[in-house]
Amino acid sequence: MTFEIHGIFPIPVYETHRESDLDSTEKKDIEDIIGEGVYPGALHSFSNNSYIFNTKLKKLKEFCKQHIKTYVKEIINPKEDIEIYITQSWINVTKPGESNWEHCHVNSIISGAFYIETDVGQTISCYDQNQRERTGSIQIHPQENANIWTADTTFFSVEKNMLLLFPSWLTHGVTINGKQTKDVISLSFNTFVKGTLGVRKNLSELIL
Repeated sequence: MTFEIHGIFPIPVYETHRESDLDSTEKKDIEDIIGEGVYPGALHSFSNNSYIFNTKLKKLKEFCKQHIKTYVKEIINPKEDIEIYITQSWINVTKPGESNWEHCHVNSIISGAFYIETDVGQTISCYDQNQRERTGSIQIHPQENANIWTADTTFFSVEKNMLLLFPSWLTHGVTINGKQTKDVISLSFNTFVKGTLGVRKNLSELIL
């Protein structure tokens, strides 16, 4: 008996690594941003300044912009000439014992996370919110070692100087890392689009 299983409608999670560490100017920018104050969230903290790329970390912003362009070209592959630009950007600080619950990013198209400082065993979790819709009210418990067809959570190990880009609607979060002994610092950002969307003859045209 022969058979083939096809995986359809995949979700793109783009991973790349910056070859160089932050330089002294960039490290000073990070210190200044955190020094300006962080908002103490329920489970982790994030910077009061949520537009840090507007005035700081210019080289890191350019690095992220280059990979956003690649993501758009290789994944979205738009027919029209559009520009995806960075809107808000902020610093996350996760201390030992803290986490960042499941969430997605609204009013954004592509979101990103660049890891400035990480710790052993640090991961980001991505959650399949369509699992319930696919299974309906039927509950069949898979084996402990779930496969790509049954798992509703995927974990990505993260490390220093790593950039992840993903659709903003993708639900993700950070669970408590029992091995963590130091603060984990990351930079997150959202994006939106400039250009012409839709088709005039279909009455769907939107010029941004």
